[in-house]
Amino acid sequence: MTAVAPDHATGSTGRPGLLVPVHVHFDDLDALGMLHNARYPVLVERAWTALWNERGLVFEGDWDAAGDFCNAVKELTVSYEVPVLRPGAYAVHLWIERLGNTGLTYGFRFCSADGATTHARGTRVLVRLDPGTLRPTRWSDAFRACAQDLLPQG
Repeated sequence: MTAVAPDHATGSTGRPGLLVPVHVHFDDLDALGMLHNARYPVLVERAWTALWNERGLVFEGDWDAAGDFCNAVKELTVSYEVPVLRPGAYAVHLWIERLGNTGLTYGFRFCSADGATTHARGTRVLVRLDPGTLRPTRWSDAFRACAQDLLPQG
């Protein structure tokens, strides 16, 4: 399902990251025939969920058992660059910029299926939460291990 991003897909990130396939449907388009601005974060979220599920990290509806899936968005930035004008196959290029004790910043590019054209790019900051207190808590060692290839190398 995921693929190492080709060299031209690294953009200004300098990191290969991973390309995760996503599909834009006709009803994702707005009245002007462009992918609605609110759909980009939804498709990025679906790409992350698919990537973590592929790595064995799955949310099954129980917040007490959710582990690292019990997190909240602290910040989201999106820059729209080239409009998506038709339904079809696309990809989300994903990488982690920073993995702290309780926080995580990831970068993304919504792009053509081959990673060559960037339609939007951004970052999202997540905070891992304790399900009982909803206070920040440390990411698990299992999550850290799953995330290593998405972190900056060096």
